[in-house]
Amino acid sequence: MKMTAIEILQMLEQMFPDAHCELDYKDLYQLSVAVILSAQTTDVSVNKVTPQLFVKYPDLQSLSNANVEEVENLIRNIGLYRNKAKNIMGFSNAVLANFSGSIPNTLEELIQLPGVGRKTANVILSEFYKVPAIAVDTHVERVSKRLGLAKPNDNVLQVEKSLQKKIPKELWSKAHHLLIFFGRYQCKAQKPECETCPFIEICTNKKKNVSSK
Repeated sequence: MKMTAIEILQMLEQMFPDAHCELDYKDLYQLSVAVILSAQTTDVSVNKVTPQLFVKYPDLQSLSNANVEEVENLIRNIGLYRNKAKNIMGFSNAVLANFSGSIPNTLEELIQLPGVGRKTANVILSEFYKVPAIAVDTHVERVSKRLGLAKPNDNVLQVEKSLQKKIPKELWSKAHHLLIFFGRYQCKAQKPECETCPFIEICTNKKKNVSSK
């Protein structure tokens, strides 16, 4: 049995019609900081620390002038908080110094900023600027390989390129959210819910998952 990328997306949309970015933010500054903080950390955890962070540091200027220990203290409940404190402060400084305080809207410029890799840049482009992009996080990478949308040994960039080839450009951003929701709530890393999965027949990890139940 084979399913095209479009057929997979159609099924995912039936499962998760409200798939969306689950980070809480009010503007581009807040989104950018939240996405940087979300690396290797759940959106739920990030949403717990950002309200206080944004009250104390409501913009790039205030965050760039912050005391690093105070920033660390506000975000200490998320993973890698020391590095992330430096990253969001460095990000703010770099935007102010190199882009006149305007967060850039191209991948090439965004990835020059501290704490911003391809995934983070693609989220910013897709979510705020509405530029077609597929951000490949751990969920997207895992389920893309399990559903046969990418090869098992593909690296993150190869997964992104594979998805771009198989999915129409106008659906890239939607696909990103659908794949994340599927990975977050159904095809989990440790305990995937295989018994209720509509893709069990095409899953490349089927035998391993089912036999481990």
